[in-house]
Amino acid sequence: MHAPRLYICRGQRLWLTAERTVFWEDENTLILSDTHLGKSGHFRKSGIPVPPHVSKHDLVRLFAQVRLFNPRNLLINGDFFHSGYNAELDQFSRWRENFPDLNITLVRGNHDILAEEWYQKNGITLHETWTSGPFRFVHDIGDEVPDTEPFTFTGHIHPGVLLRGNGRQRLRLPCFYFGHEYAILPAYSAFSGTALIEPRPGEAVFAIANNALIQLQ
Repeated sequence: MHAPRLYICRGQRLWLTAERTVFWEDENTLILSDTHLGKSGHFRKSGIPVPPHVSKHDLVRLFAQVRLFNPRNLLINGDFFHSGYNAELDQFSRWRENFPDLNITLVRGNHDILAEEWYQKNGITLHETWTSGPFRFVHDIGDEVPDTEPFTFTGHIHPGVLLRGNGRQRLRLPCFYFGHEYAILPAYSAFSGTALIEPRPGEAVFAIANNALIQLQ
């Protein structure tokens, strides 16, 4: 596992990881977005043969991240679950038993459609937006250009960048994007595509490749 990379945003210490998480040191909070747990089960129910280990692997990765940082809080910035109930969500319920004292906050995303009782049973607090310190968290800003204060974190689009090499070589990679007005978190789920972003001068982009972070600008 590569060492996390420190990024200072609005005076806050954020540790970015190649596992597509952010540890907010000042608030002792682990942040991620777009886990889409249960997505592979949803596809299989539709007759698409996706391997059943996808969600389990993502939970194993998350287990390791929680053990590494030992956060007080886990903040998921939308699309924690992919759709309605399927058996893969029982894997999360068993995972949750390992961390009974971990506060879990979910900023509701467009895929988070489970019954309120299920979230309550699994110790998950729901919000439409969530603000703490200099940051605001919302799953999808749509066409909104947020105010610079509080600084907004979003997800939803699964940001990526395209690297070009010699001989028409192209490599599409997920990334962290820190713009002037807002940041976009990468999709935590390995079972997700990317939407290409076009960073402007002075913005920070960290691509994720081979379990390492590469700062592009």
